Amino acid sequence: MSQNPVPPADIATRLVHHDYVAPGGFSAPQPAVHKASTVLFPDVAALRARNWKDRGGYTYGLHGTPTTFTLEERLATLEGARHCLLAPSGLAAISTVALSLLRQGDEVLLPDNAYGPNLALVQEELAHWGISHQRFDPLDVEDLRSRLGERTRLVWLEAAGSVTMEFPDLVSQVRACRERGVLCALDNTWGAGLAFAPFDLLGDGSLGVDLSVHALTKYPSGGGDVLMGSITTRDEALHLRLKGTHMRLGVGVGANDVEAVLRSLPSMALRYRAHDRTARELARWLAAQPAVAQVLHPALPDSPGHAHWKALCGAAAGGEGAAAGLFSVVFDARHGRERVDAFCNRLQLFGIGYSWGGPMSLVVPYDLSGMRAGATSHLAGRTVVRLCIGLEDVEDLRADLQQALEHAFGAS
Repeated sequence: MSQNPVPPADIATRLVHHDYVAPGGFSAPQPAVHKASTVLFPDVAALRARNWKDRGGYTYGLHGTPTTFTLEERLATLEGARHCLLAPSGLAAISTVALSLLRQGDEVLLPDNAYGPNLALVQEELAHWGISHQRFDPLDVEDLRSRLGERTRLVWLEAAGSVTMEFPDLVSQVRACRERGVLCALDNTWGAGLAFAPFDLLGDGSLGVDLSVHALTKYPSGGGDVLMGSITTRDEALHLRLKGTHMRLGVGVGANDVEAVLRSLPSMALRYRAHDRTARELARWLAAQPAVAQVLHPALPDSPGHAHWKALCGAAAGGEGAAAGLFSVVFDARHGRERVDAFCNRLQLFGIGYSWGGPMSLVVPYDLSGMRAGATSHLAGRTVVRLCIGLEDVEDLRADLQQALEHAFGAS
């Protein structure tokens, strides 16, 4: 800014243009929160020289502040990436990827157990723009390979799958995409950058996904009170392509939300392990209950894709493996929807609500009839109940589940 040698006389002007600058050198455990739409330049030459793509400087609040740059760098480290973009939700991150990489006449593939809003985006929005899609069996790599065609531009992967928790052979899926030169994007919200390394699946740097999308709403936030998403990659050209779309769509996040995630990140590994430990204990216990036909949890031997989970995630947490705090329960076919709903309604410590990764345990019953194309035929006609385990004491949660089972199903 130009300097006026004559101090303004009016107090209103003096308050806006006060010349005090706080001394530097302040340091604290949490980074400062920088809020801005307008970013000031020292002179016109600096304004003209600075590029919004260059993270070495600042141009406008929407394009980044020290606060957002700090979170992006930490998330890139978490997932083993080099570049990161923030979005106002996980779904906004997914949408940004789709709008950046897909054009009229292209095709996108999704696993049959894909995150529901991603499938809805493809069916209800992208289809209107001439973008087609196919769904593949997440546990059959040959099915994926057979669907990769000349128009396929993007493949979405999930590990584990939404609601029914199948764990795919992620390594083989990525290899199949590589063979055809098709980009693959992973919804890594479940793995959270802790269960496995999405950009280094073999541990030698030779194989990884092209993109990882993460709903920071879940474990990175940890409080159930922030909506945010991220897109990470190791490919600079791909990052710049995404960043261009990100800028043109006006995608941005609030500084206070970024602050909340930055505050929670240091405890995420501890919380993730706590969620995982309690979830596994309850999953094993529920599998032995008379009313339960099956528990869908990647770490349980009879859960679909368990061997793939063990191969990819089994070395984490000192050899115990990592598996988040999420699993689903399939009740015996003789129990109808009313009984299953009664079980959910009876729970006292489980809130009925979507999302996961926060301190409170949650429960949601799902009817798969409108969600799956066929890869879950063994669950046809059954209501699947997803349990998201919070940070409550395991014995308190077990007692709550026990009383709800007895209320809804009796001694059966």
